[in-house]
Amino acid sequence: MRIAKRIAVIAMGAALLVAVTGCAPKKIYIPVISKGFQHQFWQAVKQGAEQAAKQDGVVITFEGPATEADIQPQVQMLVNAMAKNPQAICLAALDTNSVMDQLNQAIKRKIPIIGFDSGVPNAPAGAIYATAATNSYNAAGLAADKMYAVIKDKIVAATNAKPVTIVDFNQDATSQSVTDRGKGFRDEMIKLITTDANRPATDIKVTGNPAYIAPDSPVAGKAIIIDVVVPASPKDTDATASAQAILNRFKSDRVLGIFCSNEGVARAVLSATNDGSALPTQYKGLVVVGFDAGKAQKAAVKNGYFLGSITQDPVRIGFLAVDLAYKAYKGQPVQNVDTGAKFYDKNNMDQPEFGPLLYD
Repeated sequence: MRIAKRIAVIAMGAALLVAVTGCAPKKIYIPVISKGFQHQFWQAVKQGAEQAAKQDGVVITFEGPATEADIQPQVQMLVNAMAKNPQAICLAALDTNSVMDQLNQAIKRKIPIIGFDSGVPNAPAGAIYATAATNSYNAAGLAADKMYAVIKDKIVAATNAKPVTIVDFNQDATSQSVTDRGKGFRDEMIKLITTDANRPATDIKVTGNPAYIAPDSPVAGKAIIIDVVVPASPKDTDATASAQAILNRFKSDRVLGIFCSNEGVARAVLSATNDGSALPTQYKGLVVVGFDAGKAQKAAVKNGYFLGSITQDPVRIGFLAVDLAYKAYKGQPVQNVDTGAKFYDKNNMDQPEFGPLLYD
């Protein structure tokens, strides 16, 4: 009898072990699909995503199209990722309409999607659980603050006979992070001109790419021109051509400053000015404020060619995107996170707090 009981206990233990082993969760897979791979920014995002994957014990893949103009390749990346039955997805969409079918599939299959960087604007309700991103509108407002402080006197002195131009240089008119920056810079500059310089809105004209001209944007002024420039495409060659066109009218249009809304257009300005070395000589007094980092842009700031640049925290963006995706998969509540932005110049960029933010 005792032997029979002992055999029964052993059998029950074995059955329990099989049951537990059979219920063991498979490895959690979270694909991370970015807007590109060519900018150093995305490599820093990848670094943060890998850190979160290690912390949370998940498997990730990180990929993006060759350029931010390659919408269809990104769509295919998402299709391929969903075919692998992921537990969650991190996505920075180039064009939400192009991935609408996949977003609706994710809702039906109950796959949580976490947006990052520009996120997935105008996605179907319930598709995006949270977004980890810089508040691009506010970050660009900081760029306007810094530029305005240097060019204020010239704005005050501008007349219809001798107008001045401020260029709002944006890589495209579709990506929400880029358009938010362009609009944030535009609105903060208008606010400063009207409240601090005490110029009426009727002195201001917002012109250029129609996607950046709001219904309430002043458009009749002649003294202070805010010109929103968007290249023919996000490709480097088109961005550089647009940068050169801006510089060609530096004197004729009395261009006071250029805001570069991302690394791509900042690099275009540098390409058109011999890595920025021509700025203090051929374009004396021109104030350039960049966005993001990268080796060339950092060198321009350090050399004083750029007044400074706005930096996001790409490592934190990648980390939080994967961590939020993991939490969403586990059923934990998640919400949008502003990953922050700071202004760096030649006087503060070597401080320890900027080290992780100024990627190459």
